[in-house]
Amino acid sequence: MSSTPLDPIDTWHRVLKERNVQALDTLLAPGAIFHSPVVHTPQAGRAITKAYLSAALQVLGNESFRYVREVRQGRDAVLEFELELDGIHMNGVDMIRWNEQGQITDFKVMVRPLKAINLLHQKMAAMLQAKSANG
Repeated sequence: MSSTPLDPIDTWHRVLKERNVQALDTLLAPGAIFHSPVVHTPQAGRAITKAYLSAALQVLGNESFRYVREVRQGRDAVLEFELELDGIHMNGVDMIRWNEQGQITDFKVMVRPLKAINLLHQKMAAMLQAKSANG
């Protein structure tokens, strides 16, 4: 068995393509921190980070979603994305940092324009409320 960790960005791309949110259990470090474009405080812990990323996958993961640029340096990556949601063109970046084991420790999402952020806030709030209501 190889001791070299899997590339976390390649794994992230696979999670998106396959919509395999269960893979986040091993991709995210236990103390992972999620920075939302619409929630002011960082969300700490694997479970809450997984909840936000799972909801984002459902809200943003439509057929128009695509990464248009990727920049990597060391254990950091910035992935720029574009999509259309309810007729609004959305542009943003995922800023991802990972540890030596290849687990994501920090995931920050930034989105523009303001109209897109407002729509994202509305849809993510509804998705997260539905998830918490359903356990």
